[in-house]
Amino acid sequence: MIAMQEELNQFERSEVWELVPRPQNQSVIGTRWVFRNKMDENGIIIRNKARLVAQGFNQEEGIDYDETFAPVARLEAIRMLLAFACFKDFVLYQMDVKSAFLNGFINEEVYVEQPPGFQSFNFPNHVFRLKKALYGLKQAPRAWYERLSKFLLKKGFKMGKIDTTLFIKTKDNDMLLVQIYVDDIIFGATNVSLCEEFSKCMHSEFEMSMMGELNFFLGLQIKQLKEGTFINQAKYIRDLLKRFNITMKTPMSSSIKLDMDEKGKPVNSTMYRGMIGSLLYLTASRPDIMYSVCLCARFQSCPKESHLSAVK
Repeated sequence: MIAMQEELNQFERSEVWELVPRPQNQSVIGTRWVFRNKMDENGIIIRNKARLVAQGFNQEEGIDYDETFAPVARLEAIRMLLAFACFKDFVLYQMDVKSAFLNGFINEEVYVEQPPGFQSFNFPNHVFRLKKALYGLKQAPRAWYERLSKFLLKKGFKMGKIDTTLFIKTKDNDMLLVQIYVDDIIFGATNVSLCEEFSKCMHSEFEMSMMGELNFFLGLQIKQLKEGTFINQAKYIRDLLKRFNITMKTPMSSSIKLDMDEKGKPVNSTMYRGMIGSLLYLTASRPDIMYSVCLCARFQSCPKESHLSAVK
C-alpha cells in the first residue's frame, strides 16, 4: 500500500494527468498495478516497487500514438565505456531517474482509467487525461529519450554520432562522458568537479536517486580497483542455473562433435532458445564460451537431447 501511494504521489508531483469527464468518442486505456522486488547484486531485496502501467496493447496506431522508436545503449557500448574509463584512470558513477517515463511529454490526446483501488469517491466514472507519458504506453520510451536528450544538448553536451545514447561534454582539457540506458545513467569524467556539476544539473531538472560508484548494471557486477576494472556475472549465472533447474557441475568434453542428430529425441525448442539467448548475454563477461554457444545455436530450429545436454 505504501509503495502504491508513493507511486501516485510521484504522479501528483510530476503533474502527469488531470481528472476529466469520460469522453464520448475516444477510447480509454485500462490501467493495472505491477509489483516487483528490487534487488542488489547479492540478491538481497532493497526495495518494494509498485508501478502503475497503462495497458498499451489497446492503443491504436495513428490515434493513440505515432512514433515509438527510442535508442538504447548496447552492452558492448557499456563494456567499451568501462575499458575507456579504466584506460583514462577515472571512476564511473551511476544514477537513476525516479519514474523516468513520467517526465516525457506526449503530443497525442490519451485517456486512461482511474487506478484500481484508488478511484475518486466523488467522480467514480471520470477518467484521467494524460499530460505526460505513462509506463506501458507505446510512445513512453521515445517521449522520455526526447526529453532527456534535449535537456543534455541544451546543457552543452554533444551526442555521439554512432551511439546516440552517449553524450560528451568537454571543458578545457577535461571530458565528461554520459551513457544512457533508459532511466539508468552511467557517467564519469577526467575531473571530479565535472561529475559533481553534472549531478547537481540532473537533480535540478529531474527527481534522481544517486547510487554512487558503478558496481552493478544490467546483470554485470563491476569492481573498479587501482589494478584495473573487473567484471563478472556471478549473480546472473546463479539465477540462470536456478531458472533452468541445472544442478550439473561437470564440464563438457572439448573433443565432442555436434551434428543434426536426426534420429535423436526432440526437446522443447522454446526452452532451448531461451538457454541460447541467456548464454549469449553471458558472453559479455565470458568471451571464452562464445564459440561453444554459437555452435549450439545452429540447432535451434529442431533441437535434440544431445544438443540440450551440450548446452547444459
